[in-house]
Amino acid sequence: MRWPAFVFAALVAAPLSALEFRELGIPVRGVNWGRMHPGATADGKPSLLLSLGQNNGGLFVCDIDLATGHCRQLSVGLALADFPTASLRSPRTGILYIGSAWTGHLHRYDPARPERGLEDLGAIDSGHATFPCGIQEAPDGTLYIGSYPEASLTRFDPASGSFTRFGRFDETDKYLYPLVGDDGTVAAQVKTTRYFLIAFDPRTGERKPVGPVLKEPTVSGARFQFFKGTDGGLYLDSSLGNFRITGLEAKPVDGPLPSQMRGVPATHKNDYQAPAAMPGGVSVAPDSGGAGYRRLRVTQPGVAPRELPLDWQGGGTNLYLIHHGPDGKIYGSSYLPEHLFRCELDGSGMTDLGVCSASQGEAYSMTNFGGKLAIASYPAARVSLYDPSRPYAFSRRADSNPRDIGPIDAGEIAYRPHVLFAAPDGKLWVGSAPNYGLSGGPLSWFDPKTERRGSHRTVVDGLSPVSALWLPQQNQLLLGLGTEPGSGVQVSKPAGAFALWDTAQDRLVFAGDFGVPELADVCGLVPAADGLVYALSARPSFLIEHHGAKPAPSRLALIAPARRATIASAPLPAEYGGFGEAGYKALRVDARGRVFGATTRGVYRIKPGGCETEWLWTSPQSIDVVGPIVGRTLYFASQWRLLSVDLPE
Repeated sequence: MRWPAFVFAALVAAPLSALEFRELGIPVRGVNWGRMHPGATADGKPSLLLSLGQNNGGLFVCDIDLATGHCRQLSVGLALADFPTASLRSPRTGILYIGSAWTGHLHRYDPARPERGLEDLGAIDSGHATFPCGIQEAPDGTLYIGSYPEASLTRFDPASGSFTRFGRFDETDKYLYPLVGDDGTVAAQVKTTRYFLIAFDPRTGERKPVGPVLKEPTVSGARFQFFKGTDGGLYLDSSLGNFRITGLEAKPVDGPLPSQMRGVPATHKNDYQAPAAMPGGVSVAPDSGGAGYRRLRVTQPGVAPRELPLDWQGGGTNLYLIHHGPDGKIYGSSYLPEHLFRCELDGSGMTDLGVCSASQGEAYSMTNFGGKLAIASYPAARVSLYDPSRPYAFSRRADSNPRDIGPIDAGEIAYRPHVLFAAPDGKLWVGSAPNYGLSGGPLSWFDPKTERRGSHRTVVDGLSPVSALWLPQQNQLLLGLGTEPGSGVQVSKPAGAFALWDTAQDRLVFAGDFGVPELADVCGLVPAADGLVYALSARPSFLIEHHGAKPAPSRLALIAPARRATIASAPLPAEYGGFGEAGYKALRVDARGRVFGATTRGVYRIKPGGCETEWLWTSPQSIDVVGPIVGRTLYFASQWRLLSVDLPE
């Protein structure tokens, strides 16, 4: 993003020529939400379509030549249509339909009419549906689309090109996943704080909750699997009983349920990664080596299996984290797909190392310990350990590098691991925002030497650890707590807090606000002189947009943790700009102890001894990820680009 001229003029900045700015490259050109869509051409020959998401250029569809691997690549042509979050290839017509996030549009590709390209059919429900959750086809050929964030349902008629919008199906939860039976029954599962079904009559508009309600989906042993069976009916397989949904009723079922119908995603799983069966016994499976749909394995009767390379071209994947590694090189992670990349300090030797975690979402935090790099990833807050001295070869095997440790907490509570810290005793501490549908995130630990681990459900109820700093004078871990809940949940607390944690005794020592006025979320913590700490209190925009948090001013505070007091505090000037999710890591300290901050607009410096700041530099591109300071160079990212700027002496 480029900022308008009046924004530049509003900031007191050093001349751009005084600070050397560099574009180091595009580290990752991967894809996300990869889904194979098997079918047949009009003359009955095998046909395979592949839908892929990406950030630079948006999602695209590949019409694959099964003999050569050549991809007819069809781009969406719509800004911010990055992710194909819902898709369905009609078994009746062979047409592929895709719902795009975060635009909330419906798209169509007809392989019989390739000259039409990937068509934009319009907004599913403008202002109400930004993330399509599922698409289903009714017996009459109409489509039913469930969407986030208002758990809304929409019908699209391909014959007329018209949308019928039925609105919100639940006032609390945000996700809606529809299914349509061969008898015309329409029902949808609501997620995520509770799981339950709503049956819908499209003729009258009547909607009715049916079947059981799973009030605590994360409880051990809970099961709620809504699917379309091989007989064309809609079924619920749950820990609260089994049911068939017919019309506006859920009828108990005794005995075994039918299997899930292939090619129709259920609300609890899909079979996009399973081998795609096509006419003539042809079967295609995605590569298993983490290459991200660069190769397919093709099998067919009477022919030896073969690897099929694909030639699609990627534009670039947004970056999520930048880190100075134990070997002195720059590391970082992209998101969706989560790949680890590495380069020298000047950007040379840029290498996409590939998958680094079984999570495959994004690396939320990294830390160095014992010459190794620890990585904590979303979802499930899984930890993986990488040894730069060994060849890179990620897998699920015990000798993998990075090695997958898995989730640290056994309760499946931790999800977004904002904090990863190596304590002096060698333990790794992980602080996380919670799983979907939950409030308050856990603090967990793992000892790489003994493989022992432990976890605390929360540090403070309703709050999540989002920043951390070791206090050597106190032998304690200072935690910054924020209001972030799990996806689908509204913020429940007005402000975050500070917490002091005794890692040796594994217990909370103190939690409070240290007297910081108008405390919001404690997004950043860095050391200052004489045992003092700089803290950034801010409200990241995603908490306001997706979790109902109230806006709050950004503020710097100089705190004395030993006295649990605030020495000085001051609001950050509004003209400095705000923070995205990168606000959690927006304070940095260099080797000389100088403290710098970054907003989406540029870089400022904190004058020693207080909270007075000076603006240093306005970036020509939005600062989306704040990386480390190495020497006098600050590394950061703007979308899919890795960038750096030399700070003043």
